[in-house]
Amino acid sequence: NEYKSYLRMDNVGAQFSNVYYKMFDNKREEVAKFYHAEAIMTFEGQEVKGQQAIHQKFLSLPFQVVQHVVTTVDFQPIPGGAILIHVIGQLKTDNDPPHGFSQALTIVPFQGSHVIANDIFRLVLHNG
Repeated sequence: NEYKSYLRMDNVGAQFSNVYYKMFDNKREEVAKFYHAEAIMTFEGQEVKGQQAIHQKFLSLPFQVVQHVVTTVDFQPIPGGAILIHVIGQLKTDNDPPHGFSQALTIVPFQGSHVIANDIFRLVLHNG
């Protein structure tokens, strides 16, 4: 029924986001494995296409230490078994002050699991 399907989607989305941020914080060089071969990521307005290009983008980020602190995670089902995940939290890198971030991920079923097809990431910076 619809309620059971919604609970499963919530569970998959929560598990996926937990594992994703834990991996990003501890083994950034492995994070691209979460992405589909043809995934698209928009990182701070820069579009990156394909798992290999996303991998290179992650390796090129200028920080050594990173920690994501997730504040909220929201989920919505997408027809066909995909799930939209929206995350708001704080990002702490090296000795920099924490910055807010917003990230939207679309995960799709793939070979018995889920992978990221779309990723939009933005730091929440206010220039006032």
